[in-house]
Amino acid sequence: MNVKQEVSVNKIAKDAEDNYRNGYFCCEALMASIRDNFELDVPKEVIAMSSGMAIGVGKSGCICGALNGGVLSLGMFFGRTEQNGPKDPKVVKVMELTNELHDWFKKENGKHSTCCRVLTREFDMGAGEHKEQCIHFTGLCARKTAEIIVRELGLKNLDEEVA
Repeated sequence: MNVKQEVSVNKIAKDAEDNYRNGYFCCEALMASIRDNFELDVPKEVIAMSSGMAIGVGKSGCICGALNGGVLSLGMFFGRTEQNGPKDPKVVKVMELTNELHDWFKKENGKHSTCCRVLTREFDMGAGEHKEQCIHFTGLCARKTAEIIVRELGLKNLDEEVA
């Protein structure tokens, strides 16, 4: 998979937020931003594949869709395509990165949860404050996911000042 060598992590977060505002759900918005900003040579179907993961996995509320998008993105970059057992270095690495994103998001969102139902329980579904919080969480997850990808692949984050 070809990957752009220099990206703006801040732009990835902003694009994910804008994608949500403009009609995608959280998971789709994040996947589209990662795909587009890293200029990946993967079909747009990777966005479609994430559609059911939005709104806490198809409205079940079990896990935040933005976090789902981050996990899917990490899998796209670092996951495996061969059946090599549970000790395959690729699967071990992607599980490590997924755990990092999960634990970071749980702490960073201020509600100490990854459950969509918990994160949104005080809001009316899909309106006003609910949507704004989800847009924010989508940007947060997109930024952290991009930071992990940049770090792990040794890419350049255009937002970091050159010393």
